[in-house]
Amino acid sequence: MTDQTVDMPHVDTDERSMKKSLLRGWRRKCPNCGAGPMLKSYLKVNDTCTVCGQELFHHRADDGPAYLTILVVGHLLAPGLHIAFVVWRPEPLTLFTIFSVGCVGLSLYLLPRMKGAMIGFQWAKRMGGFGSTS
Repeated sequence: MTDQTVDMPHVDTDERSMKKSLLRGWRRKCPNCGAGPMLKSYLKVNDTCTVCGQELFHHRADDGPAYLTILVVGHLLAPGLHIAFVVWRPEPLTLFTIFSVGCVGLSLYLLPRMKGAMIGFQWAKRMGGFGSTS
């Protein structure tokens, strides 16, 4: 029997730091270098990093950031709404106005950061096309 080797495509097995890539994503920076902007508008992702050339079009964030934003905003504001109603008993219109503005403001703040963190998570776990070294 002869020993034959088969050429396998090179797969990058270096460990990618989850914490670092999540924090870089939260800051809306490239999960690879941390310097280049990940987003070119409010939620539109750049195809590649302008600094290191990392391909970012592989991401599959889809509805995940919206679901996470709703989860966080709901868990923060629902207890606050209950406490404010029980303790101070404000007028319903006042309560509605304050918490509506808070809900919209917090959602607008969190949504792009959640998207960046989700893309950073996908990059760190080599999900989708992020596993290839091209």
